[in-house]
Formats: sequence, structure tokens, C-alpha cells
Amino acid sequence: MTDLKKLTDQISARAKEIRTDGYSMSIGEVLSLYRDGDIEIHPEFQRIFRWNDDQKSRLIESILLGIPVPPIFVSQRRDGVWDVIDGVQRISTILEFTGEYRDEEQIVHPPLILRKGEYLTELEGYTYSTPQGAADAKQFDDALRRDFKRSKLEFSIITKESDQNAKYDLFQRLNSGSVLSPQEARNCLLVMINRELFHTTTELSSNTNFLNCIPLTERQEEQSYGNELVLRFFCQEEFTGGVTELQKEYGEYLTDWMKTTAERGEKLNQRLFNETFELLDNTLGEDVFRRFDGNKHLGPFSISAFEFVTTGVARNLATWKERGTDQLKERIQSIWTASAFRSNSGTGVSPRRRVPRIVAASREYFGV
Repeated sequence: MTDLKKLTDQISARAKEIRTDGYSMSIGEVLSLYRDGDIEIHPEFQRIFRWNDDQKSRLIESILLGIPVPPIFVSQRRDGVWDVIDGVQRISTILEFTGEYRDEEQIVHPPLILRKGEYLTELEGYTYSTPQGAADAKQFDDALRRDFKRSKLEFSIITKESDQNAKYDLFQRLNSGSVLSPQEARNCLLVMINRELFHTTTELSSNTNFLNCIPLTERQEEQSYGNELVLRFFCQEEFTGGVTELQKEYGEYLTDWMKTTAERGEKLNQRLFNETFELLDNTLGEDVFRRFDGNKHLGPFSISAFEFVTTGVARNLATWKERGTDQLKERIQSIWTASAFRSNSGTGVSPRRRVPRIVAASREYFGV
């Protein structure tokens, strides 16, 4: 078989795994789907996809002017409901403008009041219809509302016959060049696969003891770095791969582990997480993952220290709860001169090499 034949066969085989369809749909039809629960926009995504009112107004302006809007990608679930995997903010903006958007608690948001457009400068202050208690607000008349509802949006649909991983892979590809951080993309995948697990990781990332040990910057909070550290904790706790270098980059490995865990419906050991960080907070607080020079802790949060300390302590939690915080403090501070840690961390060691070695070394180091 020639190389070209192998390639064409592979293209043919993989193409069969993703079946797509596409057509135009009026905004009015989209609103009906939303009211009937036939399209899922995942309101949790609104924490991640952040458009301001100027961006929202530009979308409405484009629709009014007939300027093409990028297609909406949806995946058809087994029950026939459409999962929006690209275009959440576009659909959400339209729903908010028409006064239909509901948040995670199913509370209807106040209608969007438009800002001045680039071309339609007279849009300033207009709403789709008069908000309750705002009788003097400028609003579209019946003709404008009809024109808006008749405007078309293009949809690309991954049919339910497709491979189940197709929508997750497509989501990652479509959003790989966006402003999403890797963890924000994982959060979106998690919401689509297992909403309960998403809420669990988010709740754990707000644990007081955890936050005391992880002084996150404002940017890290915005990019859901706390959620990533929660996932890292459990991924490393379950790791059984030995010291061999990972076959893929650690970020991909973490995403794959998360997807597998979510698809299986497995529960996270919240008690282990809470008790581990309660102990670490009581031991060193915000210094627990900062370098120790023999006299004091200094410098920023160290991801290598996080991996080493949390993995080792969690695996040997009963031992260290019995020994107490004084002994644990000495053991944590000693890692900075220990070859078990120093030889497996630092800027010259890639995460795909570092993590397996750190997991194995830390379990032994804190198990003595």
C-alpha cells in the first residue's frame, strides 16, 4: 500500500466519524428552540466568555445591517438537544437583547441596552422592547422587531450519529486561537460532559484553606487557575504511570484525564482534598509552596512545590495528621535541599518529564 493510499484511507475513515449538516435559521426560530429547551447554551460559560456591552452592541448592529456573522457550531445530543460548542456569546447576546436570557439559577437577565454602533450611531440607548419599570426607554417598534427576528444565522451541526468525542475535539480546535486559557477551555468541556463535576471543582477551588495556600493573582482567578490546580491535585493523586515520560504534553494529559473521569461519572474525593489543604494551611499557610532558603520563605508560588507537596502529603495524610504540623513544616521546608525534589524540578525539566518523577519521589519522600 502506498503512502498516499494510506493517507486517503485514513481521511475516509476519520471523516466518517464526524457527520455534519448545515442550514440557516431565523433568530425567531432560535428563540423558540431556547424557550422549549431544545438548544443548550450552558449559562456556566458566561463566567468564561466575557463580552462587554460594546461587543454585544456590535453584534446586534451587524445583524441589523445584514453583515455576515460567523456560523454557530452545535452538537446534537442523543436526546436531540443542540449543545452550542462555538457561538455561545453570540446566542447569549441575542437572548439578552430580546429579554430571554436566563442564568444558571434560571433568573431572567435585564434586557441589553445598546451602545452606539460604528455605523448605526443612533442605536445608543435602544432596547428590543421596553424593560419593566422603564417606560421612557427607547425601544424598537414592531417592524424593527420583526426584521430582527427574521434575520438568519448559519448553523453547522454535528449530528448525533457522530463519534461522541467529536464535539469536544471540535470545541478545542475552534477555540484554540481564542482568548480562553487552557483551563477555561477545560471548564467548557467539563460543563458539556459532566456539569456536576464542573460545579464540584469550582466549589473546591473556593475552599478557604486552599485559597490561603494559593494566593492567586487577579489574572489567575480570571483564567480559572484555581480550577486547574484542583484538577492537578486529583490527577496526580490517581497517577499510576511510573516514572516514564508522558507520551503527550502535560496539558493534554490533564485534559484527557478530566474527560475520562467526567465521562465515567466518577466522584472526586472531596474529603481528601479538604483535609489535605486544612493541614497544609495550618502548617505553613501561604508559604507552603514558596521557596525556603534556610531562614525564610520567599519568591512566588512554585508549581513544582505544589505538585511535590500535595501529592506526597495526600498519599500519606493519616501519617502527617498524627505527626502534627511542626514535623510537617520541617519536612516541607527540607524539600528545597532534597535531591528527590531538586533533580526533578526547575526550569530545565519539562512538565511531561517532571510530573511522573515528582509523583513517585514525593510519595516516597513524605512516606518515610
